[in-house]
Amino acid sequence: MSAATIVWFRQDLRLPDNPAFAEALRLRKAILPLYIHAPDEEGAWPPGGAASWWLHHALKDLQAALSEVGLPLVLREGTSLAVLRELIDESGADTVFWNRRYEPSVTKRDADIKEDLRKEGLTVRSFNGSLLYEPWTVRSGAGRSYRVYTPFSKAVAGLDFGTPEPTPSIPPVVLPQTPRSLDLADLRLLPAISWDKGFYDAWTPTRHAGLLRLERFLSAGVQSYHTDRDLPAEDGTSRLSPYLHFGQIGPREAASRCLRGNPGKGRDTFYKELLWREFGYHVLYHHPETPTEPLQDAYRAFPWRTDEAQLRAWQKGWTGYPIVDAGMRQLWQTGWMHNRVRMVVASFLVKHLLLPWQAGARWFWDTLVDADLASNTLGWQWAGGCGADAAPYFRIFNPMTQGAKFDPEGNYVRRFVPELAKLPAAHIHTPWEAPADVLRPAGVDLGENYPRPLIDHKEARARALDALARLKD
Repeated sequence: MSAATIVWFRQDLRLPDNPAFAEALRLRKAILPLYIHAPDEEGAWPPGGAASWWLHHALKDLQAALSEVGLPLVLREGTSLAVLRELIDESGADTVFWNRRYEPSVTKRDADIKEDLRKEGLTVRSFNGSLLYEPWTVRSGAGRSYRVYTPFSKAVAGLDFGTPEPTPSIPPVVLPQTPRSLDLADLRLLPAISWDKGFYDAWTPTRHAGLLRLERFLSAGVQSYHTDRDLPAEDGTSRLSPYLHFGQIGPREAASRCLRGNPGKGRDTFYKELLWREFGYHVLYHHPETPTEPLQDAYRAFPWRTDEAQLRAWQKGWTGYPIVDAGMRQLWQTGWMHNRVRMVVASFLVKHLLLPWQAGARWFWDTLVDADLASNTLGWQWAGGCGADAAPYFRIFNPMTQGAKFDPEGNYVRRFVPELAKLPAAHIHTPWEAPADVLRPAGVDLGENYPRPLIDHKEARARALDALARLKD
């Protein structure tokens, strides 16, 4: 059997601008595309339920793309090194390529696999298919990693991230006999109980749909992105995060198309968001403890509370604060939440309820289709005031003013909290203040079909500031 190259797909589920796949084509040897389902190797962060739903459909989409060029996608599950060795024996492969990942448990696994296979005489190479700037390539003048976004963004401003490359126009060589493969359903990525109906209404998890979304956003929505991105009732954000996380769209594809567009505040703001994603990976790589431990050591002693009932109320969107509840219900129904609202609900959990940011991060991890360890960690530590470039802990979002400012007509709340849909805009963010002759015709019965606030805002704010003062003492 002639020598072959295994291309191990992971979070790079596309063919264009895929360095590992492109290099395999250039070798002109038989190519064996492989995906290994190995959630136990993800440490404490195997894919959550919502992300697994997306992964199922992204793999189906990749299967179709590979089939168009005559290649199968072999699906296996088990220990990655053992699966690779099996495929090497079955296919006669002497080369293994993959694109790098940067999560702590995965980087160690990959380094061990690379060392073991090289000792066995194989050619093993990894490539950058997931970031504009890999974490070790960006350092301060003193040779340190960055913990604040602005100097990080300035440091990468003059760096070339390269040009996205189309798939080389080289016909792939196909193995004469394809090794056995599991069916996609065998990976059990879809939920056993159909709680995902709303996902199908909200998303088309294919590369083609992601590219359409990107093009439409950059041709129209990006001009007003710097203002519209804060309005949760509007379609003012790119909604590209799951496509980027699973690598259906490469970051170089998104960034290069963004920078080709007309200059303006909207375009510049969107590009900064792409760099914020890069910054998240930079911090995670250099501080691998941060998914569970605060970057700022002082916050290890923060006096967090434990209250399962309040945590559950927050998770289910039953806090009595409409903008918070709308966000949490949007998350449950669609696997995604508007970014402005993510900040509001996170602030509410850690500052109003004094429940640990790790509990919020864990819930988001299981319910977001775009659950990404770097972005999730960076965002939650930002909200908790304990991470890189974090919001000061004394900055406490007021849910009422946030709702009134960014959802002034209450259309976002009406969509996701339908029991409040008939309230007038003047009361939709503060239903507990509405008189009975407003609540009654709107069908709102506080404490029955919609809860009263879990805690008074002023009381919560005072308690949070007191906790911060005690931490400083």
